[in-house]
Amino acid sequence: MSVVLFGGTTEGRMLADLLRTWDVPAVVCVATEFGGGLVAGGGSVKVYSERLGDEGRRRLIEGCTLVVDATHPYSVNMTCKVIEECRRLGREYVRIERPAGMSELDEVIEAADAKAAAEYLDGTEGNILVTIGSHELSAFAAIDGYRDRVYARVLSSPSVAQSCAEMGFEGKNVFLMQGPFCEELNYGMIKQTNAKYLVTKDSGDLGGFGEKLRAAKRAGARVVVIGRPDKPPGMGFDEVARLVAERFGKHYSPACEHKRRTVRIVGIGVGPGTLTADGRSAVDRADVLIGGPRMISTVGGGKAEFHEYRADPILEYLDGHPEHRDAVVLVSGDAGFFSMAKELLSKINGDRYDVETVCGVSSVAYLCAKTGETWDDALLMSSHAKAANVVGAVSSYRKTIALLDGAGGAERLCSDLSEYGLDSVRVTMGMDLGGDDERIVSGRPSEFVGTDFGRLCIAMIVNDSPTTARSCIPDDLFIRGDAPMTKSEVRSLSVSKLCLDMDSVVYDIGAGTGSVSVEAALAAPAGTVYAVEKERSSADLVEKNAKKFSVPNVRVVVGTAPDAFEGLPAPTHVFIGGSSGNLREIVRAVLEKAPNVRIVVNSVTLETVSETIGCIRETGLVEEETLSVSVARSKSTGGYHLMTAQNPVFITVCRGRG
Repeated sequence: MSVVLFGGTTEGRMLADLLRTWDVPAVVCVATEFGGGLVAGGGSVKVYSERLGDEGRRRLIEGCTLVVDATHPYSVNMTCKVIEECRRLGREYVRIERPAGMSELDEVIEAADAKAAAEYLDGTEGNILVTIGSHELSAFAAIDGYRDRVYARVLSSPSVAQSCAEMGFEGKNVFLMQGPFCEELNYGMIKQTNAKYLVTKDSGDLGGFGEKLRAAKRAGARVVVIGRPDKPPGMGFDEVARLVAERFGKHYSPACEHKRRTVRIVGIGVGPGTLTADGRSAVDRADVLIGGPRMISTVGGGKAEFHEYRADPILEYLDGHPEHRDAVVLVSGDAGFFSMAKELLSKINGDRYDVETVCGVSSVAYLCAKTGETWDDALLMSSHAKAANVVGAVSSYRKTIALLDGAGGAERLCSDLSEYGLDSVRVTMGMDLGGDDERIVSGRPSEFVGTDFGRLCIAMIVNDSPTTARSCIPDDLFIRGDAPMTKSEVRSLSVSKLCLDMDSVVYDIGAGTGSVSVEAALAAPAGTVYAVEKERSSADLVEKNAKKFSVPNVRVVVGTAPDAFEGLPAPTHVFIGGSSGNLREIVRAVLEKAPNVRIVVNSVTLETVSETIGCIRETGLVEEETLSVSVARSKSTGGYHLMTAQNPVFITVCRGRG
């Protein structure tokens, strides 16, 4: 007893995988060598990846007991021939019917076939992205100006490329790719081609039909759907799999057979020579490699590939390709050091996948080994595709190691270190580590101006004189001008009452010299302080003090609050040292952006205190406390010390109810 499976679809690959697992003799027939490479043959399963012809098809069917038709929903000709041959030879025939996806449609243009779709589109304007393959592509060559308007996405094989060129589709107007494709890739292609129309077939969920519809809707493109041809009734995949199992004395249960699959997140190190033995073993066992093209080429190909490095599209691909039982997701360096592994692990469904993490050699360990340095005494950071206050860390720590955002990130870091008064530090820059172009250089930041930093960079910065100041900076250390400044005792208490976190987003309204902005930036090194100041001269003072105290996470905003808030992110904390008479408007604007915001208001007059209390009641804020702070400083007069009182300051602390 044996099975002939006519495949070429995801369902065909899934069933072939089951037949191999059950050790059932089977022949899997696909139309192309490319399609054959996607089927996991071996064991009891043989794969034919060539066009058989009528005689070859007859011989295969004659030698089997069961024929399974898992061809594409639009492959009418093949289905009819297989059915006729089975009827003539008396062989059992069963067809896997892929559920349609038309129920997901809101508004589409339906066409009976490719010719009808082309005729409709010939009377429209705008570019067209055709995603129905190459067999019916010639119909769209009838569209006026098709060489400029029509873009085709077809299978990636030399013969298909040649066929497209003969029809007039070549160069930028043809994409050679293997699907199904995630929503993001579909969206990107629609936007790249500026397509106003997307032509597709209803290939169902497994064929990526839903992803196309959602992408087109996001991109504002209209969808032309070529309707499914009539075929004899079939059964769902689970029904067919259960029938095959019964015929050969096997057991099939979707909840059992398809529940557990293995996903290994493998750190590939920094180059071909740093992949660990465990990592190599995981790659060798995998039936699909997922990662960026550079990563996959580093470990070697020869398997199914999916070029992606974001967690959501990876999970979408895995869920849509159940034929892959042992997937490897490649991450650079070590999986536990600033990689996408953290996000992937937080989102992956543990009930469906067995997940394993394989460690790798991180760029930090590699750089320190190459330079003879240690990294157990370093602050580790990453500014790769994310915001990070590396300059602030360098100012406060003796040794900082940071992943950088490519060559541009390395150049910006050296420029910022010089600009913020840290040109005396020693920078060791590792570039393209582990590759043929590896370089490691050391020097002062200003020495690297105009340097070619390569593609991938990591920096180790050593500061032998880090600042230890964290709060209550003496007043005379600030650059002063005519702008008012919150004195150190009141400033220290006010910043303390803000209760800042490491990554807080702070508005300092009426920033003056920027003393509160600087203290807040030091207290929230991973956050951002927006110093709002209406006077240009005062704003200049804030910028000077930010550079003096090496706090690049201070952003100066010149303007009057609350109008100056436009375009700023929502704050977590707000300090109001001066409102220019707009206190109520400021508070309302802040609450609109952040209902949970924490606010500290400083007042020096009883009228302002009264206005603050009234504003709290009107806006529904929760008043935590109001303090009166009186400070007196000693003054030497002859042989005596006299206390000179300063004006009392009122500190009001409140928060939103969100």
